[in-house]
Amino acid sequence: MDFDLTPEQSDLRDAVAALGRRYGHEYFIGKAKAGEHTTELWAEAGKLGYLGVSIPTEYGGGGGGITDLTIVCEELSATGSPLLLLVVSPAIVATILARHGTEAQRTEFLPRLADGSLLIAFAITEPEAGSNFHRLGTVAQRDGDEWVLNGRKCFISGVDHADYVMVVARTADAATGKLVPALFLVPTDAAGLTKSKLDMEIVSPEKQWLLYLDDVRLPADALVGDGDAGLPALFAGLNPERITVAAMSAGTGRYALERASRYTATRQVWGRPIGTHQGVAHPLAHAAIQVELARLMVYKAATLYDAGRDLEAGVAANMAKYATADAAALAVDTAIQAHGGNGMTTEYGVATLLGAVRAGRIAPVSREMILNFVSQHVLGQEKSY
Repeated sequence: MDFDLTPEQSDLRDAVAALGRRYGHEYFIGKAKAGEHTTELWAEAGKLGYLGVSIPTEYGGGGGGITDLTIVCEELSATGSPLLLLVVSPAIVATILARHGTEAQRTEFLPRLADGSLLIAFAITEPEAGSNFHRLGTVAQRDGDEWVLNGRKCFISGVDHADYVMVVARTADAATGKLVPALFLVPTDAAGLTKSKLDMEIVSPEKQWLLYLDDVRLPADALVGDGDAGLPALFAGLNPERITVAAMSAGTGRYALERASRYTATRQVWGRPIGTHQGVAHPLAHAAIQVELARLMVYKAATLYDAGRDLEAGVAANMAKYATADAAALAVDTAIQAHGGNGMTTEYGVATLLGAVRAGRIAPVSREMILNFVSQHVLGQEKSY
């Protein structure tokens, strides 16, 4: 068992952390409250190669694995500048295209995903289906040389400034006639594709959207991969999604605890720093332990995924997502409490994380569905739903 990063990964961690510190949480919150995007940070991360670390070198990427992208996600979050679309464009979409896209799709899209000049959103969740992708109502039908998409999607991140959205739909299997998953690359300016913003109680530059697909016509090559790629392609993206979301939660927990530790070491009440009191120090220490334990599972999951051990990686990715969501929520809540009244102010930069860490226990998969997964696939219990 080797718990050390490679020298290249250590250098990557240090470099990304330095980039994040140059922007910081004030930049992130300022963009969010102004209704703007973190365009400058995204562009610089792309220019430096951080967005494409897990994309193959032949398509302009760094040739690393999901472990490398996990480092990028965690370190930016640890400086208070998480980039949610790292989870979407590089982790989900680029991984799906690298593994299951056609050669033409890889050549066209991956180099621009690697340098950040192209942004592709991802749309799977639907108002009625919830976590059950077997009940997706978005359908793609073949009409001559074109596909026609109809359906609804919800909680779609970043579609307001993405160039494309990868839509998970269902299409009839040629052999059986049954509806099976299929993925399509839809330009965000396509006729028949409209969007409506969802108002969320989360302070983030990335907004959430409802998507409406009404007779959206696409060329035949908008289908990702071949006709059999749908389900394998979908699962190729879901484990990296869970791993990188978990990394963001771990980084957010680290950020909150760093802010709180700095405050409690210097804030004096009754002539001594409040961190000398066990009633303050012990909850922070407990939260730090939970974050570190969760981080171990994140990197176990990333290592298994990069080793091609997909079944084991699926279990670890779900466990990592579950553990880091709880650890981040605990860390932020404890950090707020340690700050007292200051913890609820924007200035001290911890209460601004409340909505995001609470959402982490729901999205992209709820903790209850993870418990169902572990009960069934780890503990051997019968499926409960």
